Amino acid sequence: MTAEHFDAIVIGTGQAGPSLAARLAAAGMKTAVIEREHLGGTCVNDGCTPTKTLVASARVAHVVRTASAFGIGPESGLAVTVDMQKIKARKDAVVKASVDGLAKWLSETENLTLIWGEARFVAPHVVRVGTRELSAPKIFINAGCRPSVPDFPGLHDVPFLTNTSIMALDVLPRHLAIIGGSYIGLEFAQIYRRFGAEVTVIEGSERVIRREDAEFSESIRAILEAEGVRIITSACDIHLARAPDGIELGYRLEQGAGQLNASHLLLAVGRRPNTEALDLPLADIKTDARGFIVVNDRLETSAPGVFALGDINGRGAFTHTSYNDYEIVASNLFEGAKRRVSDRPVAYALFIDPPLGRVGITEDEARKSGKAVLIGRMPMTRSGRASERGETLGMMKILIDAATQQILGASFLGIEADEVIHVVMMAMAARAPYLTLKTMMGIHPTVAEMLPTLLQDMKPL
Repeated sequence: MTAEHFDAIVIGTGQAGPSLAARLAAAGMKTAVIEREHLGGTCVNDGCTPTKTLVASARVAHVVRTASAFGIGPESGLAVTVDMQKIKARKDAVVKASVDGLAKWLSETENLTLIWGEARFVAPHVVRVGTRELSAPKIFINAGCRPSVPDFPGLHDVPFLTNTSIMALDVLPRHLAIIGGSYIGLEFAQIYRRFGAEVTVIEGSERVIRREDAEFSESIRAILEAEGVRIITSACDIHLARAPDGIELGYRLEQGAGQLNASHLLLAVGRRPNTEALDLPLADIKTDARGFIVVNDRLETSAPGVFALGDINGRGAFTHTSYNDYEIVASNLFEGAKRRVSDRPVAYALFIDPPLGRVGITEDEARKSGKAVLIGRMPMTRSGRASERGETLGMMKILIDAATQQILGASFLGIEADEVIHVVMMAMAARAPYLTLKTMMGIHPTVAEMLPTLLQDMKPL
């Protein structure tokens, strides 16, 4: 079989793929883009876009229920009717608009060919899609990840949902059990609790979102439990069975066995890379013990001319890190830059309400660093904006290198924390000393105006 020759091949249309393909094509390179299932990848189809649309609907339900605290409606609160079919239709419309826009962009881009199907390597720099073989001196893999499905006893005897399949749900669960108390699981827990479902989260660790400092984990747990989410931690020996009215879920705690009956089960126990079907060994592309493609600081794989971007390289599991992968590769290829993945700090948000925004290292990591570190803490009750909005839950924490005065990290939990954290991120990107923020004049009344106040009282860690 004679392979069709291209100057570049992009496998996958997640957040890095389309932008990179368009940049390659604009540079005059004949480019093929291969997509297996749907344009936009996880973020557009079953990640950021649809989940944050559901978060918005859930927040409206919550605000209506609590309106009496603001002098709106009867003292007993306003009645809330939740129409899951309308909620899903709204979510689907938002997703469709994003996908349609992406499809139009790709179709109108010169030098770019969109090919539908699953790609797999048959040789270095040669991939097969169905009956077609394509070759190129440069290949960019942006094939993403999928939900992990653990081998719990009885799991495959019961119906279960993942963060992908739950997007098709258009009914309100009587009782949603969520296995996994990390970022995906907690967001869905609050969403469906605010819609009116009974929700239980089962987590194997001693606390939820164990990547964060303990005080943030405990605060987030308290926020969710105050809304009626039941959270069970340190659970092991999970097993499942069908029941006449749903699913029986059993588990063991230190103090004994536990059991619950749920109508729906969501698995939120991590994600795994889509590397198996690519036949990477045939292209001499190495993976690590977890299956992620091994890349260097420039996102080059072990095969010359082949790059891996986005979730599949294990160097970030977010839309923004995927897009930043594109920016790094494009800058290095077309602008002669020397951008590196290791130059970007860890940065992400947990989109419960109120949200958590984090950048850089945690307090636990700072203690282990061996550096002299300054720390500042402030409860969100200090913020006028938070008090005025009646949303004073959470806190702010920032960490400073005492020797260099550089910001090492920050964690903000509270109203608009996912936006305010960007002020710190920009200061870190500019390598500005923390005194720059300490002397900044903020606009009142905002949450960001509290940053100088936070930095006034720094203490040794």
